Amino acid sequence: MKTVTAAIIRRGDAVLLTRRAEGEKLAGCWEFPGGKVQEGETPEACLARELREELTLECTIGARVAASEYHYDHGAFEIVAYEAEIVSGTLTLSVHDQAEWVPIASLLDYLLAPADIPIARGIRAGEG
Repeated sequence: MKTVTAAIIRRGDAVLLTRRAEGEKLAGCWEFPGGKVQEGETPEACLARELREELTLECTIGARVAASEYHYDHGAFEIVAYEAEIVSGTLTLSVHDQAEWVPIASLLDYLLAPADIPIARGIRAGEG
């Protein structure tokens, strides 16, 4: 099972979601930004690297807030979500075609990647 990280970046009562671009796995699905942990890398280091590479954002990574497991056709994944705060940078998309600050109450109104749904539910319930 591969470990994937996800960032819960808040702005007031909203959370940052990104949408996978055409040609990417899960194209058109919204997700909490992040990515796959590489060998020898901590989840926190992975998340900081992925946010830098995919969104050109420097972020501090905080506490682990949620996790979920999902078995896609292309493999089994454990998604581990951490609080993250933007320190610097301008949001620039590379593997995503859209980014939105989504009110927490509206998270489940988006077509989320299946592994992100339990995390969104936890955030809405105040657990994350």
